[in-house]
Amino acid sequence: MIVIGSSIDDNQRVDEVRGTVRAYDVRTGQPRWTFDPLAAAAPGVRAGAANVWAPMSADEARGLVFLPTSSPSPDFWGGARVGDDGHANSVVALNAETGQPVWSFATVHHDVWDYDVPAQPTLADVAYGGRTTPAVIQPTKQGLIFTLARDGGAPVIPVEERPVPQGGMPGEQLSPTQPFPIAPKPLAPITLTDDDAYGLTPWDRGECRKLIRATRHDGIYTPPSTKGTIVHPFTGGGTNWGGLAFDPGRQIAFVNTSNLLHRITLIPADQFKAVRAANPGHEISPQAGAPYGMRRDVLLSPLGLPCNKPPWGRLHAVDMRTGQVLWEVPLGTTEALAPGTQFLLGNIGVPNVGGPMATGAGLVFIGAAMDNYLRAFDARTGKELWKGKLPAGGQATPMTYVWKGRQYVVIAAGGHSKLDTKRGDQLVAFAL
Repeated sequence: MIVIGSSIDDNQRVDEVRGTVRAYDVRTGQPRWTFDPLAAAAPGVRAGAANVWAPMSADEARGLVFLPTSSPSPDFWGGARVGDDGHANSVVALNAETGQPVWSFATVHHDVWDYDVPAQPTLADVAYGGRTTPAVIQPTKQGLIFTLARDGGAPVIPVEERPVPQGGMPGEQLSPTQPFPIAPKPLAPITLTDDDAYGLTPWDRGECRKLIRATRHDGIYTPPSTKGTIVHPFTGGGTNWGGLAFDPGRQIAFVNTSNLLHRITLIPADQFKAVRAANPGHEISPQAGAPYGMRRDVLLSPLGLPCNKPPWGRLHAVDMRTGQVLWEVPLGTTEALAPGTQFLLGNIGVPNVGGPMATGAGLVFIGAAMDNYLRAFDARTGKELWKGKLPAGGQATPMTYVWKGRQYVVIAAGGHSKLDTKRGDQLVAFAL
């Protein structure tokens, strides 16, 4: 069988198409089964999407397919979908023969932050606490890593339900708690104060401080508002679709994160057309059928740099035997983000999209960052050992292969529209 997800545009309407997953017989092309992540939602729920847009995984021995499901529609108002949204925002294990759910684990309850599950569920034998368990390791946009048993879905590393900010918009019924693994620690900052404002000068730092003060920011899971709410980590991560790499011998997971601020502003429906007309070039979406449209902005200083303190991108190593972070280092420079500032700021770390790859000899390769390099890090220490310039943005996950006795690493240099990196169509290989 071949199992496929779908792409559905965010924030267009409440009554969106469903994010149905479909399986086909590869020999005949005939449909085998379908799975709707919202079929398990409460009766009367109005929503769509919850589609699978990130990569899936399969365990052929167990006959399981693992889905990373996304948010129900629309992302930032859930008054028409009271409850936990069925199998949305979850790692779902399906019976590969029938498409029936075997188990499901929600990484978010009643998502109104666009915190869909963005990365491939990584299958690994994890030796946490001295006991080896066939597991699924799931990184998230929140900078959290959930480690679940492949058989049954119970957390291998315990998960706690912790209170989160309340006070949503009228008609919203937020979950009073959200799940947090006890380890590793959040890999992206989840709190923010005015003192976290950043700038190269007192002037632009002060402007960023004003922007932060003008919004609601009560920590992770602060609900969207008409005043404007800071979503932190932003909706691009934490971790995005590049996922993580796992070294089974060393029991280390390597994962990259981004750290920016999104300001989400809800727009009363009767004001939506006027606001959109007055703000060309901004992301403003209708959320038709909801009382509010939405606007999403990255908080930037007048000089174009992020308003929160760096590093804005990092690479982390997590010992999965203990859940402890072994090291975390900045990933990338501002060479392309603000030319010339890299000499002043150094390896400050920048937003990134694309995943890492680990070798048996103890190297970690990653592109992803906005400055268009492929880098190699020491798996033991996090020290950057090498970097090779790419002809375009390296927003992809590298791979390695051996040919005629020599090992190579290869990456697609295609660029990425959301990061505005240089576009290209090259495949670039380096010899180790």
